[in-house]
Amino acid sequence: MSFRDDSEDARGDLRKPFLHTGSWYRMGSRQSSMMGSSQVIRDSSISVVACVLIVALGPIQFGFTSGYSSPTQTAIIEDLKLSVSEYSLFGSLSNVGAMVGAIASGQMAEYIGRKGSIMIAAIPNILGWLAISFARDTSFLYMGRLLEGFGVGIISYTVPVYIAEIAPQNLRGALGSVNQLSVTIGIMLAYLLGLFVQWRALAVLGILPCTILIPGLFFIPESPRWLAKMGMTEDFEASLQVLRGFDTDISLEVNEIKRALASTSRRTTIQFAELKRRRYWLPLMICIGLLILQQLSGANGVLFYSSTIFETAGVKNSNVATFGLGAIQVIATGVTTSIIDKAGRKLLLIISSAGMALSLLLVAVSFFIQDLVSDQSGLHSIMGILSVVGVVGMVVAFSLGMGPIPWVIMSEILPVNIKGLAGSVATLANWFCSFVVTMTANLLLTWSSAGTFAIYMVLCVLALVFSIIWVPETKGRTLEEIQSSFR
Repeated sequence: MSFRDDSEDARGDLRKPFLHTGSWYRMGSRQSSMMGSSQVIRDSSISVVACVLIVALGPIQFGFTSGYSSPTQTAIIEDLKLSVSEYSLFGSLSNVGAMVGAIASGQMAEYIGRKGSIMIAAIPNILGWLAISFARDTSFLYMGRLLEGFGVGIISYTVPVYIAEIAPQNLRGALGSVNQLSVTIGIMLAYLLGLFVQWRALAVLGILPCTILIPGLFFIPESPRWLAKMGMTEDFEASLQVLRGFDTDISLEVNEIKRALASTSRRTTIQFAELKRRRYWLPLMICIGLLILQQLSGANGVLFYSSTIFETAGVKNSNVATFGLGAIQVIATGVTTSIIDKAGRKLLLIISSAGMALSLLLVAVSFFIQDLVSDQSGLHSIMGILSVVGVVGMVVAFSLGMGPIPWVIMSEILPVNIKGLAGSVATLANWFCSFVVTMTANLLLTWSSAGTFAIYMVLCVLALVFSIIWVPETKGRTLEEIQSSFR
């Protein structure tokens, strides 16, 4: 298996629609003197933040897809006469579609660019929501879920890479965390709207993020690093100038990016066999390890079981409580976004995985004691409350590090000439593990609630050890400096 590392002349015309769209992108730095100050975004942080806010609609779609199946379960089962197993299949099919999308994401991002890939990913999402909204049986329901998953698989790789490649180094961590923050916002919106909106109408509302995203992409520049890699020097410099501000001297950054590209292999393909070289296998191993442990830590399993835990603790409306948990997740991820560039990636990963392990230990012990005492005893109620505290603590700890940071690390450390191949492999591993956790959570919880959370706790300890030993600190370093350090 191989992928293209350089552009070919025959492909130039194919890429142009994705490179020169948007009036303020077409104006290069040479035209900035002809415009008034009110027409030009001069502050580089404002330019980059505007781009990030537009592409963040993709992860919001991602989160909405993930959260949709929770508030709609009872209504869909009743309306379409589904069995619980049929609905479980519906919920898990998004992971299957995402695995296919992950395989395609790296090649697409290399071939037509980051913007083009995000735009293409939005189309199956729209079609998927329409299929679900008009579903009369499982065929349209399943097809829609697969289409959504395919789009989400592409988005989950491409958006973090795009954000990392356009962000200045002092903001890269915070802006990269916006990806996961947007996912949590999407989940929370699905929970909230699901309290008031019928399931078909909720599916129609799911179309909105991508219908806004597609036109928005025409007003932001393509990744300058991708343009440089493709040999489009003039477009590369114009894109970087827009992102950094027309009054900013970009010569140092331009030269650094050019030097980094010149030091990479100029051959058109990279083979799997070459991944044996340390400069390739080490960052790939770190990415795969983090993204696998992110899922195996049991976050999806805990969130899946949160309604039952709330019911055990005596919460009358578990759907409202689940929405509250989603809101807490958004707030905690927002905190990470604000501190990641000061605290650093490695420290937050260590704190996060340790906090998750302790929280899961509390949940496991609570369930273990509940199984030993009478349902009517005061101790049983206390353990129910402690289990809720543990779940909330686990979600907060996950949001502080293991949720957003693996995607940030992946977008930062992969060398530019293997990013498409390696990114696809790492994203595929993440979605496969997500599928495994989603499918096995119910079986494990039926076997033993305490045992299930104990298993997740052990995996969080493994994530802690992995973060301490293997994960590098990337705070305050350019992408080129990070990637060259693996040589």
